[in-house]
Amino acid sequence: MKKIQINNLLVAVALILSLGACKKEFVDVSPKGQFLTANYYADATQAYGGLVGVYDAIRKNSGGFENMITMMNAGSDDHFAGGGGATDGAGIQAFSNHTLTALNVPGSFWSDHYQGIFRANTLLQKLPTTTMDATLKARFAAESKALRALYYFNLVRMFKNIPLITEPVSAASMYKVKQTTSDSVYAQIEKDLNEAIATLPTTVSVTTEAGRFTKGAAKALLGKVLLFENKGALAAAQLADVNGATPGSASSYGYKLLSNFSDLWVTNNKFNSESILEVGHSSAGNSDWGWWGSGRDEGNTVNVMVGPRSYSTPAGSPAPGLPSGWSFNVFTQNFYDAIKGDPRFAATVFDLKALKAAGQADYIDGYQNTGYFLNKFLPRNADIRTGGGSQELNFKQDTYVIRLADTYLMEAEALGGTGARAQALLDAVRARVGLASTPVSLAAIKAERRLELAGEGHRFFDLVRWNEAAAKLASRGFVAGRDEIFPIPYSELQGTLLVQNPKYN
Repeated sequence: MKKIQINNLLVAVALILSLGACKKEFVDVSPKGQFLTANYYADATQAYGGLVGVYDAIRKNSGGFENMITMMNAGSDDHFAGGGGATDGAGIQAFSNHTLTALNVPGSFWSDHYQGIFRANTLLQKLPTTTMDATLKARFAAESKALRALYYFNLVRMFKNIPLITEPVSAASMYKVKQTTSDSVYAQIEKDLNEAIATLPTTVSVTTEAGRFTKGAAKALLGKVLLFENKGALAAAQLADVNGATPGSASSYGYKLLSNFSDLWVTNNKFNSESILEVGHSSAGNSDWGWWGSGRDEGNTVNVMVGPRSYSTPAGSPAPGLPSGWSFNVFTQNFYDAIKGDPRFAATVFDLKALKAAGQADYIDGYQNTGYFLNKFLPRNADIRTGGGSQELNFKQDTYVIRLADTYLMEAEALGGTGARAQALLDAVRARVGLASTPVSLAAIKAERRLELAGEGHRFFDLVRWNEAAAKLASRGFVAGRDEIFPIPYSELQGTLLVQNPKYN
């Protein structure tokens, strides 16, 4: 789908979408065709097509070179940007060494999210006059609000000072849009999620609707939003409902920790019991290089990005066979030392440094190479597409936006890191991997988040909200009061009323 900057995004351009039958995973459905918004959303079929367009922006988590996971990893203390060289992806390199500017920040982190918001706003405006079942109409509206909340949550965490737009903006007024306070954005996010929770279904069909927002997913997102707002008691209440009365047992929504941590990263284990909000990817889209940067590719780009370059194994080697990748997001030595003795090490870190030293595998060093690769998302030979398109763009592993271990640890943190409930939540995460109980505290929860969620794109945001980014990232050039957020892309400032973020002028 075309990526449009906000200046163009706000024009009432042709939106989407005509669909046939559902595929297995709702978010794998590809929008097709174009309809002018003035003539669209006449019935349930067209409204469904519009809803798929709203969902499409969620692929930003792991689709395309400029995805949330590899970008946010690169700016944390657990990873280097890596890649082929210091100029391989100017934006991800700049974030890794905290030299982002208005000119090198990837504009798609702004525009792709606003594209999703524009689509949500348009659908919400059109739904009241759409001829369709009232219950279904209410559900479509709830999903649109939940998705809009997610996109605004990403934007406000990345850029902080952003416009709050809840209706389609006309060509005449688009240049007059102004930023609002982050408090106002968070208030709208809360409003959208609370309204969505009241209507969303508790469960969806895994065979026909996997990937769609549920009541539990919206509650989990609301709990996370409230935690980022430092509203601990409110966050804990939402997350407790998601997590269930007895940590470690199935919640009322059916969420349950997987018995084996490594099973979380099995490509075919999609929409499992630990998955709360998941981004679906497919190898059936036959994505090719001619689509690169257009947003139409349906594959997981994180997979190829984190794979080692020119990987090979000699005959008889016990090392796994892997397709080669681009060597982004290598782990730092500091993180390696922190996780080396943890049961999650093997599922998290692919220690190619050790394999090469033993003569069991070889590869070409990438930029900032440490030899420690992100095993959770390494491409596998079994996952190489068998149809058309490019191998690199058609990996099908899904990614989690929120999973249950994350909500367990967030609730424990929201409780202040004290008490029997917080202890039980922390213990459940540790027991799953065979670790003994450790006294609960905020420090223990932070340490557990680092190891449990490594490489999933959470660490930088965690450091910022804990006010620990400046200390942890000082050696990487982090400047307090500036680098907690991104600069507004230069192109978004031209001819508009938007103002650049502090210390980026």
